Amino acid sequence: MENIVQSKSEPTQAIRWTILLFVSLAMFANYYVFDALNPVGPLLESDLGFTQSQIGLLDTAYNIAALIVLIAGGVIIDRVGTKRSMILFTVIATIGGVCIALFPSHEGMMVGRFVLGMGSEPLIVAATTILGKWFKAKQLSFAMALNLTIARLGSVAADNSRNIASGLFTSWQPPLIAAAAVGALCIVGGWLYAFLESHAEKKYSLGHAAQSDKLIWKELFRFDKQYWLVVGLCVTFYSAIFPFRRFANIIFIDLHQVSSETAAFLNGLLPLTAMIATPLFGILIDYIGRRALFLTLGALLLIPSFLSIAYAPVTIWIPVALLGISFSLVPAVLWPSVAYLVDEQRLGTAYALMTFCQQIGWGITSWLIGSTNDVFAASSTHATGYIPGLWIFSSLGIVGTICAFLLWNCERKPNGHGLETITVKR
Repeated sequence: MENIVQSKSEPTQAIRWTILLFVSLAMFANYYVFDALNPVGPLLESDLGFTQSQIGLLDTAYNIAALIVLIAGGVIIDRVGTKRSMILFTVIATIGGVCIALFPSHEGMMVGRFVLGMGSEPLIVAATTILGKWFKAKQLSFAMALNLTIARLGSVAADNSRNIASGLFTSWQPPLIAAAAVGALCIVGGWLYAFLESHAEKKYSLGHAAQSDKLIWKELFRFDKQYWLVVGLCVTFYSAIFPFRRFANIIFIDLHQVSSETAAFLNGLLPLTAMIATPLFGILIDYIGRRALFLTLGALLLIPSFLSIAYAPVTIWIPVALLGISFSLVPAVLWPSVAYLVDEQRLGTAYALMTFCQQIGWGITSWLIGSTNDVFAASSTHATGYIPGLWIFSSLGIVGTICAFLLWNCERKPNGHGLETITVKR
C-alpha cells in the first residue's frame, strides 16, 4: 500500500496575529525599560548626586554592549533558533532592568545598562527575524510597522510615567522598580511566543526565518558615495535625537522652568508623533518619491529646533513639534532608502554597518553632552550652561543636512539610484 504524505497547511491568520501580539508585548516592555530613565534624570541628580556626564555615560554603556552584540551578528539566533533566542534575550533584558533599579551607585547602574544593551539590541533583531518568518509574503510591511508602533508606545508610556503614576516619583528608585516590573513582560511575551510556535510547528508549515543582519568586514569598502552619505546622515541624526531625549527632561525643567510633568509630556511627544506620522510619511514618499529631498528637509529641521530651545524666541512647544516632525520624517525615508542604494545580497551588511556607526556616534555624543553640561555648570541656577550642548546638537543637524543635500545632488544626476524618481505604481 502506497504511503500518502499529507503536506501541512499554512498557519491561520489568527495564529499569525497572535504571534505578532506576543512579540510586540516583549518589544513594548523592552522600549519602556530603555526610556524609563528619561523622567528619572532630574532625580538621579538630586537624590544620587549624579553629574550629567555620568547620566550620559549610562547611554554609552548601553551603546558599547550594542556594539559587542552587533559584531557577533545573528550568530546566536541562527544557531539556537528564534524560540530559544527570544527567551534568552528577554531574560537578559529583564535582568538589566532589575540591575538598573537595584543599584544606587553609578557603576552599578552602568552595569545594568550594559546588561540591558546585551539583551535589548539582539531582542530587536530576533523580533524582526520572527516577523520575517511568519509574515513573509503575508503583510510583512504592515506587521513590522504595527510591531514598531506598539514598541514606541512603550517609549511614550515611559516618558509619561511621571504623569501616569506621579506618586512613584518621590525618589529615584520607585519608578525604576516599576520599569523593571514592566520589563518582566518581556519574558512573558517571549515565553508565550515560544509556546505558541512550538504548538504551531506540529500542525502547520512555517516559513524560514529571515536572515539576520551581519557585519561582513570584507564588504565594508565596496559601498558607493551615496550609501556613505546616508550613513553620515544616520549617525548625525540619531546622535542628536537619542542623547537629546536622555537630557530633554532636565533641559526643559532647568532652562524653560516647566514642571516635571510637562517636561515628561514634551519628551514623550517625540515617539508619540513618530508612532502616528512615520507610517504616513512612508506612504507619502512611496507615491511621490523625492526621498533625498525629504531627507534634506527632515535634517534641516533639527537646526532651528535646537537653537529655539537654546534661546527660546518662541514657545517651547514649537521646537518640540518640529523635532517630532523630523523624528517621523527622516526614519521613514532613511532606512528604506538603503534598499535602493545597495544590492540585495549585501543589504544585511549595509544595515549592520549603518547601525554599528550609529551606535558609536550615539555613545560618544551622550557622553560629550553630559560632559559639556558639567563643564559649563549647567543647572537650574545656571541654565545658560545648557546652550553649548544645544549648539552641539545643532551642529550635528548642520552636518546631517550637508550629507542629505549632497545625496540629493548626487541623486539628481543621470547615474542616481532612483531615490528621487522611483514611486509606487498607481
